[in-house]
Amino acid sequence: MADPASLQRILYVEDDPDIQAVARLALEAVGGFTVALCGSGREALETAEAFAPDLLILDVMMPELDGPATLQALRRRPALAGVPAIYMTAKTHPGDLARLRAQGAVDIITKPFDPMRLPDQIREIWNRL
Repeated sequence: MADPASLQRILYVEDDPDIQAVARLALEAVGGFTVALCGSGREALETAEAFAPDLLILDVMMPELDGPATLQALRRRPALAGVPAIYMTAKTHPGDLARLRAQGAVDIITKPFDPMRLPDQIREIWNRL
């Protein structure tokens, strides 16, 4: 079980500005986390190492570099290779979810998510690690 207190810094990768705003508010104001928000996979690759996240949250469907491709690229960096990742997706078909887990996600949060519940969902996932 992971130490709940050790989860503070979240790198959140999401291309939709509306979802970014809601998630940032939920994670920072409600959850008390420090969040680095990236609008693309490329931005995540530029930001992640310097930010040193405890957790990665990646939107699955993004232009250019999608969530799985972004995670694959982040995993090639030694400083980020072991950082747990959660995917966020509107796809809820069991086959899609199984494929995402096989691509390295510790869990998946489906969209639309409940902003008031999001920090607790993330802590529950963290505590199972």
